[in-house]
Amino acid sequence: MPSSPEKSVEPANEPEIDPETEPETRPETEPEIPAESLVQHATDNRVCRITLNRPEALNAITPDQRERIIQLLADASADPGVRAVVLTGTGRGFCAGADLRGAATGAERVAGDVARTLRLGAQRLIAAVLDCEKPVIAAVNGTAAGLGAHLAFACDLVLAAESAKFIEVFVRRGLVPDGGGAYLLPRLIGPQRAKELMFFGDALTAADAERLGLVNRVLPDGELDKTAREWVERLATGPTRALALTKQLVNASLDADRTTAFAAEAAAQEINMTTEDAREGVASFVERRGASYRGR
Repeated sequence: MPSSPEKSVEPANEPEIDPETEPETRPETEPEIPAESLVQHATDNRVCRITLNRPEALNAITPDQRERIIQLLADASADPGVRAVVLTGTGRGFCAGADLRGAATGAERVAGDVARTLRLGAQRLIAAVLDCEKPVIAAVNGTAAGLGAHLAFACDLVLAAESAKFIEVFVRRGLVPDGGGAYLLPRLIGPQRAKELMFFGDALTAADAERLGLVNRVLPDGELDKTAREWVERLATGPTRALALTKQLVNASLDADRTTAFAAEAAAQEINMTTEDAREGVASFVERRGASYRGR
């Protein structure tokens, strides 16, 4: 992590990456591409793989893409055939945040417009990740900025390529962080470090992000996909309902007092003990064999 705001973590011989405005330099008129192509989806071997596919725009998210991601995560939650999710991008960007090219900066705003847009847009996207009933792994292949960084941090586990960067870019635009950033970051790394990232907007290397606890593992670029597949496939063979309940407990614990947290834990245990996987887990222990979980 940079020791002072004057010290840049980016190489001096490279122009500053401007991840949220770079897509705006592209032509105003571009062919309409279906959201299905811009957010690719495949389910294989119990794993739902969601891939942001606008590499020329560093995978900046349009409203249509956002809605597709939200729907895919909801579908993954409801589908018993899906037991884990991996989220990644193509090209040199994981996600450069929201695509701001369509924002009408000169249009007259009515009180409540901005709050409503955030509530129904960026905040819904982050909530969809946090509330997904299956484990979600972020495989961060490149720059993750603004909303794109928060999209990664909302995931249950974060793998990052060595070339990845995380940028709290909002201050560079004179903006307040959105997409749950001021909620997620203090809970992950504490308020002082969260403020440093948000006040200065410096790019954080993958290695620094790992040291801070924002990333689980940093991998050579060529090994990111392989490791992501290994992790997500391991999760996909686990006790799916137990993992979902564990995720809910951990996510809620930071907002709860001890009494509430203990009550939630007891309720989760009660629910989980009705599952086939819990019975299989106990039986496998008694019979001294490996467990075979079905996600039910």
